[in-house]
Amino acid sequence: MQAAPGNAVLSTANRASSALPSTLSVRPPSVTGALRALEGLLMRPGQRTARRNAWTAVLEDRRRAKDRRETRHLLEAVATPGPQAT
Repeated sequence: MQAAPGNAVLSTANRASSALPSTLSVRPPSVTGALRALEGLLMRPGQRTARRNAWTAVLEDRRRAKDRRETRHLLEAVATPGPQAT
């Protein structure tokens, strides 16, 4: 008795899926990855580079502002007479 051609395809697919390791898992994409993928679809490469450069500049400005606040705090602490709390 011969199996119908459609059944042979199904049995081959079942064997292939059972051969996959049971530990194989697929992680959902992160929000960052999803946003970058969307950005890649919507923007030309030059615009992506400009946006990344702008974001890097924002982060650098924030770092400099934090450094200025810390320096001002230290200078005020040194200039104030009395016990040092630093």
